[in-house]
Amino acid sequence: MNRRSLLASATGIAAAGAAIQSSKAQEEAATKHDFKLKYAPHFGMFSAIAGQSLSDQLKFAHDRGFTAWEDNRYLKRTPEEQKEIADTMTELGMSMGVFVLSGNAGATEPTFTVKNEDVWNGVLEEIKAGIEPAKQCNAKWLTVVPGAYDLKLDWNYQTANCIELLKRCSDILEPHGLVMVLEPLNQHANHPTMFLRESPQSFQICQAVGSPACKTLFDIYHQQITEGNLIPNIEKCWDEIGYFQAGDNPGRKEPGTGEINYRNVFKYIHDRSKKEGQDFIIGMEHGNSMKGAEGAEAVIQAYVDADNFSVEG
Repeated sequence: MNRRSLLASATGIAAAGAAIQSSKAQEEAATKHDFKLKYAPHFGMFSAIAGQSLSDQLKFAHDRGFTAWEDNRYLKRTPEEQKEIADTMTELGMSMGVFVLSGNAGATEPTFTVKNEDVWNGVLEEIKAGIEPAKQCNAKWLTVVPGAYDLKLDWNYQTANCIELLKRCSDILEPHGLVMVLEPLNQHANHPTMFLRESPQSFQICQAVGSPACKTLFDIYHQQITEGNLIPNIEKCWDEIGYFQAGDNPGRKEPGTGEINYRNVFKYIHDRSKKEGQDFIIGMEHGNSMKGAEGAEAVIQAYVDADNFSVEG
């Protein structure tokens, strides 16, 4: 064999090896992961790979091992889009996480905190309007943000007003087996005007409302900024938590991009929920740290890594 033939042969072998490695990498990337918790992505998170179709994004997530989904904008979608989402999730056996039922996280005018019957009746109509869409997509948990605080009214009066309106909301939702989850939002980085800020505050309000239809949405990103001490606060609030959301800090991107030890946090949620027979969904309410297909794969790998904890018992 002459020199040219030897070079061609070596080049061919190298190319074949590279093709095998590429194929293996793609195969590993497409692995369907057996996650220990129900992590719920949202639309747009995987669109760089799955495309813009709502059903295709759901199918992609399911194929990669995700068993839940979250869509804050569900109520704002067209009836056709709502049906597409509901039908696809039913077909795939995926659980629906939260969608926003009531509240504007950027509001500056009080809603829940000041007794104004016209405003309150508007909130109650929002609550009623979400019941049938929730049933359509088999949603159970519905996000409620109690709105802005009032600079002129003592905080304790505002708390009492908020509790009163939440009791009225609970009376509407409870017969349908639906649960509004109150979301404390951090005032330092994102939501300076919001009344509900801390997990102990939400715990106190839920206890006072005293209904299974009123629980807390513990957003780990927000609570890291507001109060930190995550696992002890989750432990203390446990009985009034209905839902979790994730996002690392700083940056509000996937786990592993910030300071939160998500592997330990997820392990605590998993071990305690299994011990007590609970089944939480963890909404992936954050952005991707990188763009494109690489960013989508990085998010999936981040949850594989964070989910890699030992199981007690």
